[in-house]
Amino acid sequence: MKYLIASALIAGSLVVGPTDAAALSTREDCEMASVAQVEELFAGFNAAWATKDPQTVTDLFAPEAVLLATVSNTPRTTPEAVKDYFVGFLKNSPVGKIDTSTTTVGCNIATRVGTWTVSLTNPTTKAVSNVKARYSFIYRHGRDGWKIAHLHSSVMPEPVS
Repeated sequence: MKYLIASALIAGSLVVGPTDAAALSTREDCEMASVAQVEELFAGFNAAWATKDPQTVTDLFAPEAVLLATVSNTPRTTPEAVKDYFVGFLKNSPVGKIDTSTTTVGCNIATRVGTWTVSLTNPTTKAVSNVKARYSFIYRHGRDGWKIAHLHSSVMPEPVS
């Protein structure tokens, strides 16, 4: 059974916890993403949102991923639960724009943390609201390429001008 990559940014260092031992066993098993590749992963995520297809978005997540979404109190820890979240959320035609970003890469793991603005369009009134939030994306590389292992987004706690 695979273990979810546990990672944290501590004093600017990337700490990687238990993972699939075979994935880290040899140098040739080590995939290092560039900052540009991490940017492309986010662009792909935003493009998947634009499809309004919950399965397209869910396919970007690893099977054991954790989604801690901005507008849900429920941690999503299965592909079915992740998809369920996007069934409702995508009705608001979300568009994400990165405002600040710090990217860290390591062997088979990449993190991108910072702030973003998510524009949501009310499907009935067509009114657009901009949600300022913090985000953390943790990507891991495996047999299926780069996947989202963890996504956390939360509304900024203080007013943003």
